[in-house]
Amino acid sequence: MAHVTYKIVQHDGGWAYTVDGTFSETFPTHKAALTKAKAAAVEQRAPGRTEVIEYEDENGKWHTENAPGSDRPETDVSDSKG
Repeated sequence: MAHVTYKIVQHDGGWAYTVDGTFSETFPTHKAALTKAKAAAVEQRAPGRTEVIEYEDENGKWHTENAPGSDRPETDVSDSKG
């Protein structure tokens, strides 16, 4: 099973969370970034509907897959400040 960690970091004059090098929007306070990261982590674990998805890979080839709505990652929030 996949695992996703939301990390709280200082960013662009405020605070943000990051996942695999991608930053959220910047929040004015650490508490605000932590609250949003926790909410995103919970939402990421929520099951959805099974759907057919299409995507293009790095070589320009299109793929069609069945994405099960129950296939959700484990998540956590890493906060070095608190």
